[in-house]
Amino acid sequence: MLSRVALRANFVASVIMGNETTGAAPMPDPPVPDLEIDTSGLRCPLPILRAKKALARLGSGAVLKVITTDAHAVSDFQAFSRQTGNALLAQVDRGGSVAHYLSRR
Repeated sequence: MLSRVALRANFVASVIMGNETTGAAPMPDPPVPDLEIDTSGLRCPLPILRAKKALARLGSGAVLKVITTDAHAVSDFQAFSRQTGNALLAQVDRGGSVAHYLSRR
């Protein structure tokens, strides 16, 4: 039986890789964001700080889309979600950038 961490890693990999790694059916379209911010070109910790500031402007349950190009952003947003309680709904590779979808707690 896979641990929770392994299951989460498989889920994130399947979203990022378009489910090619798992052979599962394609994921449904990502949620429609209430707010989108583009942090392309910014390196850690700036994408996280911009996301935190944007989430503060949103109401509970609202969805934030953050576009990043930083190579470490995938793991950074996973940790941010765990630490803050904001749900990480999806991380989608867009070929050169990754779109992170967060739901405000």
